Amino acid sequence: MLGKFKAPVLAALCTTVLGMGVAGCNGDSLDSMDNWDPLAGTEQKIEADLFSGTKKIKVGGKKVNVSCSGEAEDGKPVIVLMHGGGDDLTKMAALQKTLSAKNRVCSYDRLGAGASDKPTGQQDFASTGKVLTGVLGQVAGDHPVVLAGHSLGGIIAARYAPDHQDRVKGLVLLDATPSTMGADIARVIPKSAKGPAAQMRGQQLAVFAGQNPEQLVVADGEVRSAGRIPVEVIKHGQPYLAAIPTYGKQLEKAWSAGQRKWLDLSTNSNLSTAARSGHYIYTDQPDVAVKAIEKVAAQAAG
Repeated sequence: MLGKFKAPVLAALCTTVLGMGVAGCNGDSLDSMDNWDPLAGTEQKIEADLFSGTKKIKVGGKKVNVSCSGEAEDGKPVIVLMHGGGDDLTKMAALQKTLSAKNRVCSYDRLGAGASDKPTGQQDFASTGKVLTGVLGQVAGDHPVVLAGHSLGGIIAARYAPDHQDRVKGLVLLDATPSTMGADIARVIPKSAKGPAAQMRGQQLAVFAGQNPEQLVVADGEVRSAGRIPVEVIKHGQPYLAAIPTYGKQLEKAWSAGQRKWLDLSTNSNLSTAARSGHYIYTDQPDVAVKAIEKVAAQAAG
């Protein structure tokens, strides 16, 4: 019976639920590298290029693949979509197209993802945040920004916002990876576990330690406040994590608890459930994602 769902369950957990699992789940490993500052020696203030289409821009000497559409308007934020681990900006193309009818919308491939360059070494939230800063400077200029992140993109956006309240005026977290997911997995699934659960535990802890295509260490941490910016947190309603033998229901509870923790980002935050969605809320129920993002964009403009 385990063999019948072992592969799809592990695939879901490694490449969609927790993100970043491509390297960790196929057995490959990445050498540990020195810390890298993507903006070292560069000017961070760059004039915005309000282009439409897809192009590669330079950020700290690296080529970053960016897609933008829609018209920028004074007083209105630029919406920036942030893909999950193992994905790239093409995964969110339909969402971007819908939103760009009324908004300026951009998305980008993080280093190590899609058509962007690979990172020179291991990344952390600070270094991937510096790349985001470089991207925002070029695609948004002086416009305020709303970040809408899925899975890994969500936790990156949530870690970034508290330190950049001057730019980030709203957040939408689409089933974002919880802030303490590494500890949650280690707690829920013991070292003594066997079978698919044991494999998932080992693979995901390795992924969070940096063994992933983006070479990003996904460190646990407390949720810090980003003030009173509007924040919409949306979690999946289809409990597919429950398919993990023995520990699935506990993992679902930990994931839900992690979504509630994201409410601490702001005194103006809201949690909702996409009842018919799995992890990919923006493809399972695109109307839910669009409504939430447009709501936050409107509040940010006000």
